[in-house]
Amino acid sequence: MRLVVTGGAGYIGSHMCKLLSEAGHQVCVVDNLSTGHREAVQWGELEVGDIRDADFLRSVFGRFSPEGVLHFAAKSQVAESVQEPADYYDNNVVGALTLLDQVRRQAGCVFVFSSTAAVFGVPQTELIDEQHPRNPINAYGATKLAIERVLENYAIAYGLRSISFRYFNAAGADPSGLIGEAHEPETHLVPKILMSALTQGEPMRVFGEDCDTPDGTCVRDYVHVNDLGLAHLKGLEFLQKAEGAHFYNLGNGAGFSVMEILAASEAVIGRAIAREICARRAGDPARLVADATRARKDLGWVPSYPNIAGIIGSAWAWHSQRRF
Repeated sequence: MRLVVTGGAGYIGSHMCKLLSEAGHQVCVVDNLSTGHREAVQWGELEVGDIRDADFLRSVFGRFSPEGVLHFAAKSQVAESVQEPADYYDNNVVGALTLLDQVRRQAGCVFVFSSTAAVFGVPQTELIDEQHPRNPINAYGATKLAIERVLENYAIAYGLRSISFRYFNAAGADPSGLIGEAHEPETHLVPKILMSALTQGEPMRVFGEDCDTPDGTCVRDYVHVNDLGLAHLKGLEFLQKAEGAHFYNLGNGAGFSVMEILAASEAVIGRAIAREICARRAGDPARLVADATRARKDLGWVPSYPNIAGIIGSAWAWHSQRRF
């Protein structure tokens, strides 16, 4: 297939482009490089531009004629979204709507959306399945939920076929060592821990120890970035025969606290990591753990990295010889 990947210079997007290319697809990366890395675009051609620019998108679609779009381009920092919601609605909602305006006019084009567990808000059950109420408690989750609802409407009005994947916590790196997680600034737990260990500078900051969890720190479900990519490949296959808008949760189904991730990281790298307890961040649920039964059943998705040591180990290999 001819596929446009927005945000393909970013962490998850670049891993997705590698998997798509290896599967024989033709890839066009659309990225404004505001947070992505030109060096990460090693599979497919790069078109530098903003998804809010309708003329730019019209030009890309006119030249490339995509059969599918995988949409990863978004602002994604929870705390920042609480402080600057206007930026998040502009980028994540206006940008997605501008992109979808092109997608729905491209005959037969399917849409794969990068959503998030943040659409659910505070969990009401131990494991979160697709039937869990969607009540986001931060602007990031609200913007993703807005597009999920748009896709439901577009399926009915325009016949747009789409699939949305609600990630829990993406982590790890491709075993080739060519690409990995490289945000600036870095906000995700696993790379922050590993970078702290490499520099042996500032202690690792732990936000809160008063959560309603066994050790008081936030619990999250970590899923390897390539396992997320595998789900997207299966989602593309699924959309060749399935009409409508579809939604799936992606996670390993096991939760680990911040302190447990610190301990697992210490075991992987073989030394202690200094830490400092700080105030809890606004907009952070205490626990988010997926029930991904539906993705396993409908898509045949089986994660290749079911344990946290393997995920952290792949990330450590990348950070130890980071290329960009």
